[in-house]
Amino acid sequence: MEAVRAENLHKTYGHGDTEVKALRGVSMVAHAGEVVALLGPSGSGKSTLLTALGLLNPPERGTVTLMGERVIDEGRAQGDLAALRRARIGFVFQKSNLIPFLTAHENVRLALALNDREGPETHARAQELLDYLGVGKRGGHFPEELSGGEQQRVAIARALAPAPQLILADEPTAALDSHRGRAVMELFRQVAREQGTAVVVVTHDHRTLDVFDTIYEMEDGLLSRSAQTA
Repeated sequence: MEAVRAENLHKTYGHGDTEVKALRGVSMVAHAGEVVALLGPSGSGKSTLLTALGLLNPPERGTVTLMGERVIDEGRAQGDLAALRRARIGFVFQKSNLIPFLTAHENVRLALALNDREGPETHARAQELLDYLGVGKRGGHFPEELSGGEQQRVAIARALAPAPQLILADEPTAALDSHRGRAVMELFRQVAREQGTAVVVVTHDHRTLDVFDTIYEMEDGLLSRSAQTA
């Protein structure tokens, strides 16, 4: 099943001499249970594509379809994009962006509260995810008490909390050493396989490409499927 499909996306920043065509007719697809890499140099359009898929920065033209439902049609939103993001999409960034005055457990529960889910079951869900990602015993600790790898695991747990169909990760291992970075990438593959979630990762780390099912490369706003695809 297709988790997300983008067709003919266009996005331009600036005007005249400062105009940059960040997306020039980009199309791609990610299936449930699949791990997809987006490669390319800085400024190639990777993050713009990721924010378009995440309904944070809709394209000027083109369509985005989530789980068979067209949510952006020729650049126009179809429905409440904020509600769709909260319910269907999880985000992981280069920095974990955990709230510093909340414990790891509370950070995960917050993602459920934002989807109007409260009560004892949210405690159980948060603990289940922290256990699943190997940081269950760290749930009572604040972010500053966690290692970089542990923080990213908590961030992944938070992204998974609402049971999204799609996880988007922008350079999630850039601040980690090679060992911890690979561990995080392998976690994404585990999540995709076991949770049936599509995971799309922007990365510069060519050492972990064997983790991915499909690899796309971007340059100057254009996207192509890599010959390295598994």
